[in-house]
Amino acid sequence: MKRQFLLFLTAIQFLTRLPVPHLDGFQAGWLPQSARFFPLVGALVGLTGVGVWWLGSMVFPPAVAVGLMMSASLLLTGAFHEDGFADACDGFGGGRTRDAVLSIMKDSRVGAYGAIGIAMMLGLKWSILVSHPQATLPAIVIGAHVVSRWCAISLIWRLQYVRTDGDGKSKTLAGNLGAADWLLSGALGALALLPVFLLVNPAAGPRLVLALLAALAFSAGSTLLAGAYFRIRIGGYTGDCLGAAQQLAELSFLLAALGVLAASQRT
Repeated sequence: MKRQFLLFLTAIQFLTRLPVPHLDGFQAGWLPQSARFFPLVGALVGLTGVGVWWLGSMVFPPAVAVGLMMSASLLLTGAFHEDGFADACDGFGGGRTRDAVLSIMKDSRVGAYGAIGIAMMLGLKWSILVSHPQATLPAIVIGAHVVSRWCAISLIWRLQYVRTDGDGKSKTLAGNLGAADWLLSGALGALALLPVFLLVNPAAGPRLVLALLAALAFSAGSTLLAGAYFRIRIGGYTGDCLGAAQQLAELSFLLAALGVLAASQRT
């Protein structure tokens, strides 16, 4: 049990800026094994963001409260996934060949494709979240953070890591996530979502379940498409590809959930 807790702390240290206790006896193999806890870290990020939204809603209009929630999530993760998404936009948008794509993604500077992509991504997220019913927003936000990270790590399981220069942050994750660990990570994420339902009005329960199922399907679909595209263009994935897949899955989740909830309110 202690080892699993240390792996969870390793996942927190890798994915967020949160301080963690000193990890006694840290081993390089802990990081790939900690991937099973990435969805749980997503639940922690989502819960923190929802807390900021709830407090902000007491003082500010809903649009401002959503902006504060998004800012809190960015600060908590150090924009880890958003940075990968921007780099992927630059790489795949500006690179014609496999080597050019990999070279551009490695460049720390943000180009036009990355700037446009991240502006559109954050703008769409804010617009969608502002439009979500407040009664179900906490469950949708936490679900989006959990499911998107679960979808993203599926690329570790199914695709090949393509960088060979040894500098990639995600290289240690490569080839170290099997089907059992991926399924376990999904089960842990689902367990993390269960307490959220206790805060939801029972009347909204059926609509919320339907919205979550549709959102899960859309997130999985976006990840399949992203993975296929990465494989065609560069033969596999990089750390930036994982960040891009997470962001696309999160956006797909929020968009699909909004569509279902909005449709149910009209009927």
